[in-house]
Amino acid sequence: MARLIVLGSAAAVSDAAHDNTHFVLQGDHGSVVLVDCGSNPLIRLKHCGVPLDDMSDVILAHFHPDHVGSLPLMLMQLWLMGRKSSLHIYGLPHCIRGVENMMAGFEWESWPEFFLVAFHRVPERDGVLLLDNDDFRIISWPTRHFLPTIGFRVEVKTSGKVIGYSCDTEPVPAITALAQNVDLLLHEASGEGAGHSSAAQAGQVASKANAKRLELIHYSVSDTFDPAALAAEARTTYSGPIGVAQDFTVYEI
Repeated sequence: MARLIVLGSAAAVSDAAHDNTHFVLQGDHGSVVLVDCGSNPLIRLKHCGVPLDDMSDVILAHFHPDHVGSLPLMLMQLWLMGRKSSLHIYGLPHCIRGVENMMAGFEWESWPEFFLVAFHRVPERDGVLLLDNDDFRIISWPTRHFLPTIGFRVEVKTSGKVIGYSCDTEPVPAITALAQNVDLLLHEASGEGAGHSSAAQAGQVASKANAKRLELIHYSVSDTFDPAALAAEARTTYSGPIGVAQDFTVYEI
């Protein structure tokens, strides 16, 4: 069965138990799609038994360090490990431009026999088909964050299940649209304020969208972090099943 594996669950400030938010989609027909690269995911992918050579696509939600900061390291390590197959990277034009500039700073054009990296610029508008392969159909919507950002809807072809991911955002109609009737909504819960949402606001989105399950992710961690309290806050606005994603949580999709 296809899986969504949480590789990191924290917001921008991580700790020893919670890496920055990133996850992987692993399909029944061999697709491996990595979402974000704020921390080096290769060790975590290997820990979860995901073959690194199977990773063909990377989706970058926006150009903040906790989402793209380790991409150069990941690319360099894949090259040093002998990767030959191409890698496709998707993101908004603002994000792809930033990544290209970052890689230019590392002079990656001088790395000999480097594998092909193909950048795909995703239009910044509602309902854009971002990726379509044997396992997944992924459609993106712009969110409301500090800079251009996307959330998206994942349709799993083998099971018929649908996953929604808010990424970093204030509550906006686009998130309710991408989450309509999803089987699982991964929604950020780093706190109410500009560019972000609280757990209660995530619950409101799940309720409006008729989501079947809400999982909170990209939350603030601290010495007083309490997952039960975070879930309880979301429960004030959403009556369905609620969970708090943790690093290495696996969802069968």
